[in-house]
Amino acid sequence: MFSSNASRLAQPALLPDFDRPSGLPAFNTVEQVIATYQGDDAIHLLYPQVIAAAAETFLTGFPGQVVYAVKANPHPAVLKILWASGIRNFDVASIREIDLVQSIAKDAQLFLMHPVKSRQTIRHAYRVGVRDMAFDCEAELTKILTETDHAGNLKLHLRLAISSGAAAMPLEGKFGATRRQAIALLRLARPHTAHLGLSFHVGSQCMDTADYERTIAYVRDLLNEADITIDSLDCGGGFPVAYPGMTPPPMADYFETIQTALTANGFKDITIYGEPGRALCAQGGSTLARVELRKGKALYLNDGSYGSLFDAAQCSWKYPTKLHTAEERSDTLEEFRFFGPTCDSLDMMEGPFALPADIQEGDWIEICHLGAYGQALATDFNGFQSDATVAILG
Repeated sequence: MFSSNASRLAQPALLPDFDRPSGLPAFNTVEQVIATYQGDDAIHLLYPQVIAAAAETFLTGFPGQVVYAVKANPHPAVLKILWASGIRNFDVASIREIDLVQSIAKDAQLFLMHPVKSRQTIRHAYRVGVRDMAFDCEAELTKILTETDHAGNLKLHLRLAISSGAAAMPLEGKFGATRRQAIALLRLARPHTAHLGLSFHVGSQCMDTADYERTIAYVRDLLNEADITIDSLDCGGGFPVAYPGMTPPPMADYFETIQTALTANGFKDITIYGEPGRALCAQGGSTLARVELRKGKALYLNDGSYGSLFDAAQCSWKYPTKLHTAEERSDTLEEFRFFGPTCDSLDMMEGPFALPADIQEGDWIEICHLGAYGQALATDFNGFQSDATVAILG
């Protein structure tokens, strides 16, 4: 897939053949990747230093334990980078995710925070050492207790239903116990566990720090009514990334708001968790797609909505783009829309995406901030699939 001169290209910068933390072929620049590549598919780029920096931001700033939401990007290289950066906790949802993380980091602590799990998943998880499990109804609690033979060392976390507020992708409606249900479930679960926690999720890509403050205050009020103490509070995910058209507050503002709300509501002495996914890996990954054809303001690419551009199509997200070409291009920018490589007419990304006006077939476009939910959502529909992933160290 990559020509034999990959190592030769790396030598002037004293790069190893593979980036040690990620285990991927390593290059200084995207141009080196393009010059070396002999395949016909899009190429996934990972920036290990960016992912490591995001991990450091959370490990030093978030007022609690950091739990990586594996669903955001389960690529083994991402897991290796996060582990090397100090992330020790991983939120998993399936047998495959459990086995994947343990194959890479056997000492990782796993949290099965999916509120609805198969019985086989519960049994497998408990058998391999997972003790933290979430539920949001009596039926799920009963499943957990039954399939673990009422184990005395379970750590149970009740998922609350809350409104999504300022989230770009609301999560309400599928999971979570209402206030009345939560009070009854807390009382029901308390005798079965030495560790009882609550968890919530304000919605993906939360744009307002006040959503965390409001929800933590709601938890305090709920617990006062239930007259029950908890051992942990999981603040979930929702930590945002700056995409075009979406400029969230600085991440430090989220941490400060959460810390202040925890202290104000009497939670400073219990275990606190946070589940960043997007915020840890989004800016550390890109997709490098080649222009196969241009029709006016439409560019046909070798990646699309059935590949890593699902959110660009379904949610109309306008990801940042960079042009990579060996030839000089105009400084004048025009707005384009993208079509993917499949035969499906739904394989279209409206954008608009600003690129040089004279872009043409054979040029490569780096579509940035796709480290989360990009490669993870890709399919092999119509035979278009890319397993080519490299590390960019420059």
